[in-house]
Amino acid sequence: MPKEAIIQINELVTHYGKRQVLHGINLEVHHGEILVILGRSGCGKSTLLRHMIGLAKPTSGSIKIKNSDITKLNEDEMVPTLRKIGMLFQGAALFNSMTVGENVALPLREHTQLQESTIRIMTRMKLESVELSGFEDFSPAQLSGGMKKRAGLARAIAMDPEILFCDEPSAGLDPVVAMGIDQLILKLQRAFKMTIVVVTHELASVFTIADRIAMLHDGKIIAHGTPDELKASSDPVITQFLNRIADENEINSEQYLKLLVNEDPN
Repeated sequence: MPKEAIIQINELVTHYGKRQVLHGINLEVHHGEILVILGRSGCGKSTLLRHMIGLAKPTSGSIKIKNSDITKLNEDEMVPTLRKIGMLFQGAALFNSMTVGENVALPLREHTQLQESTIRIMTRMKLESVELSGFEDFSPAQLSGGMKKRAGLARAIAMDPEILFCDEPSAGLDPVVAMGIDQLILKLQRAFKMTIVVVTHELASVFTIADRIAMLHDGKIIAHGTPDELKASSDPVITQFLNRIADENEINSEQYLKLLVNEDPN
């Protein structure tokens, strides 16, 4: 049986001025899966993510979240959809003027009418789910990089979202801490039955968490499938990326030094 699509992207096109960034993106995210959007820096991953969470409007095309086309909604109309999604930003984006507990409680205070006692209980539960129990009164400055990502995850799931978006969740972390974040994402997906969309270029994370991968290159989806299907691909762009092969036309260190002193590198 075909799987239910909770997100449907059709013919998405984006321009920054005269430069076209996304070229007719077509992509489905299935209910309950972890989909990884993979690609090199500058390929359009972050732009696509911004469209998917409603932070930017495309030039044309549609993005349907549970059959509601968010590209046609204004800010007020977006509110019901935004309550169904959570977002872990690349740098965690915690407010330094608030404690960890206050950061996690913020969505609950802003978007619900829950009593303060209930909000405190829910905040503790979410921090416990990301293995930060007891850190409610710490400031973000007192946390390590990995702990900040965990706190960011706790805030992202504070409203029990149906869909969780993660932007480079393991970026800037050492391999052991990064693996801990990967395992936490898997744990949250199983515990809360969420659909998770992860944007990254970290290959170790990709093959740990992904149910499916969408490979983005020069603003186009060039492949999508399971991790094993991408590994088996004969596409040279995919092979180059997965095997970390440098471009043949990249300038080497000697050529770069010659350019700096205005010499002909050839």
